[in-house]
Amino acid sequence: MLLRLPTSVSEAQECLAEGAVPIGGATLLWATWQRDGFPEVAMSLREVPEANVLERTTVGGAVVLHRIDDRVPDALRLAAAQVGTGAVRRSATVGGNLVGSTLRCLLPAAIVLDARATVLEADGIRETDLSEVVAKRPVLLGLRWREPVASAFFKLAAEAGGPPPLVVAAAVHTGDGGNRRLRVAVRDGYDVLSGSATCTPDTAQTLHALRGTELIDLSSAAWDVVRSKVAALLA
Repeated sequence: MLLRLPTSVSEAQECLAEGAVPIGGATLLWATWQRDGFPEVAMSLREVPEANVLERTTVGGAVVLHRIDDRVPDALRLAAAQVGTGAVRRSATVGGNLVGSTLRCLLPAAIVLDARATVLEADGIRETDLSEVVAKRPVLLGLRWREPVASAFFKLAAEAGGPPPLVVAAAVHTGDGGNRRLRVAVRDGYDVLSGSATCTPDTAQTLHALRGTELIDLSSAAWDVVRSKVAALLA
C-alpha cells in the first residue's frame, strides 16, 4: 500500500481524483484491511494545514483526539477525552470518528455546538451539515461552530465489548434577539436523537419543552439522565 501525504488542499484533491482512499487515523480500518486486503493507494490529511486547525470555534478533521483541549468548548473536549484508550486517542482523528466510526462519539457534541462541516471532494471543498456527513461519509476537512455560552458532555460507564453507553451532550447558545437556546443530543445505542428549546427561568418548563422534541422517543431511564445533566448545566 502506498500512503500519500499531501501538504495542501489542492494536492489532497489530486489524490482523491486518482482514487486514493482516505484513512484518518486508521484505527478503525486496519483490521478490515487485514481481512479484506489493503488498498493500492491511501491518503492522510495529517500534513494539510487546514485539516489540523485547533481553535475555539473550529477543529480540523485530521486533529488527533488527544490534542483536543480547553481551546474548544467543554462538550467537544470531554467527548474526545472519553473515546477509547489513551493509545487510541493518540491515533484516532476527528474525521475518522465522525465519518468512519459507527459509534461517532463526537457527533452529539458536534450537534449541540450547531457545527457545520467543510468537506473535501476531488473537484473542490464545500460546507455541509452533519446529517450529510453521517449519511454520505465524505472526507472531512474540518468543523466550525458558534461558541456557546456553556456546554457539557456526559457518558455512562460501560463494559468493554458491551452495548454502546448512553451519551448526553448539551449546550446553551445566545440567539440574535438575546434569548438563549438549549440544544441537547443523546446517543442511545447506535441512534443519535436531538432537540432544542428556548431557555426560560423555570428549568422544569425548559425541560418540558425539550421532552416534546425528538427526545420524546427516549426511554424513561435515558430521559432521567438527560434531565439531571441538563438541569445541572442550566443551573
